[in-house]
Amino acid sequence: MRAAFKRVSAILGLALMLVAISASQAQNRDQSLRGKLEQAIEVASQNQLEIVSVKPTPLATIFEVLLNTGEILYSDISGDYLFAGDMYRTGSTGLENLSAVQKQGRSLEKIAAIPIEEMIIFTPEVVKTYITVFTDVDCTFCRKLHGEIDELLAKGIEVRYLAYPRGGKDAVAYEKMLSVWCSDDRKKSLTQAKHGQNLPAADCDSPVLEHWALGAELGISGTPAIIFPDGRVIPGYLDAERLGAMLNIN
Repeated sequence: MRAAFKRVSAILGLALMLVAISASQAQNRDQSLRGKLEQAIEVASQNQLEIVSVKPTPLATIFEVLLNTGEILYSDISGDYLFAGDMYRTGSTGLENLSAVQKQGRSLEKIAAIPIEEMIIFTPEVVKTYITVFTDVDCTFCRKLHGEIDELLAKGIEVRYLAYPRGGKDAVAYEKMLSVWCSDDRKKSLTQAKHGQNLPAADCDSPVLEHWALGAELGISGTPAIIFPDGRVIPGYLDAERLGAMLNIN
């Protein structure tokens, strides 16, 4: 009995040791891969491109590389080859876009981290669902979407605005959006700005540039950009009827 117990203990000890060695090798491999990718991407671009994360995928020899631009690349285990595009998993019911799932999850996580008080929120009497919108006050289609705010509210859709002055601090709209977010009545000021009214110049500790940087990180390059509750990013304008249908609002 003791001999059998010793054999089992020895086997368990060996198994744990192999697991530890495997984990250590994986960590070293990941660090080596990241270092190689940093040299090829960050150093070569003079840090205009930065690697946010390097993560495993369901394929053992393929890694997901997320850039600060929001773009996803895929690398082989050696780091010698990179490719862009979506990764799909086949199944009995069709194709599952794993890249889209990852992007939606990241969008949800980042949006959820934004304090509600940093947003400009139009809330209906009965909230059925909500959309988060990256907006620019000078954007024609942002103004068109805001022109349907009453219809969206009537459908029970809460609209949560984030600032996205196209071009960041150098954008013509930046000072206007700063005036909106520094206003005592943000909703009124946002509506006025979208109607082309001039607002008093203002300066405060605003989240405008932080919202803009987040939008860039999520891969947003134009406005309006609408984020659904499930993390889907809808680029461009959709009318209230279409939005209601896509959000399953009757």
